[in-house]
Amino acid sequence: MALLARCDAPTFTLPGVHFTTLSAPSRGARENAVWEVTLEPGVAGSPHVLTREETFVALEGSAVADIDGERCELAAGSALVVAPGRRFSLSNPGPASFRALAVFPVGGQVQVEGKPQFTPPWAA
Repeated sequence: MALLARCDAPTFTLPGVHFTTLSAPSRGARENAVWEVTLEPGVAGSPHVLTREETFVALEGSAVADIDGERCELAAGSALVVAPGRRFSLSNPGPASFRALAVFPVGGQVQVEGKPQFTPPWAA
């Protein structure tokens, strides 16, 4: 058993998006990485493709997911499962921050168009 304190969790920041690593291989996890993602109001999503399934559990606010051109709203209390190989983005067009937990299997990678696959640092 490993208890991972949030106060020791690293946070990675992109413009308007914050990722706080709750569990990942760098913190002792072997099977799944889990992080909290916060999208500030007005953030447009960055399209990417996943090599493994990713699950989001919305905790606060709402966001718009685009999966292969199909849009859906993710609101607090709901979950979204993104299958591998699908073009995916998550945006926050609303006036309040959106916060969710994300679960991604260890070894999963992300492909951004025109770039090599990589493991996000918050999942490593």
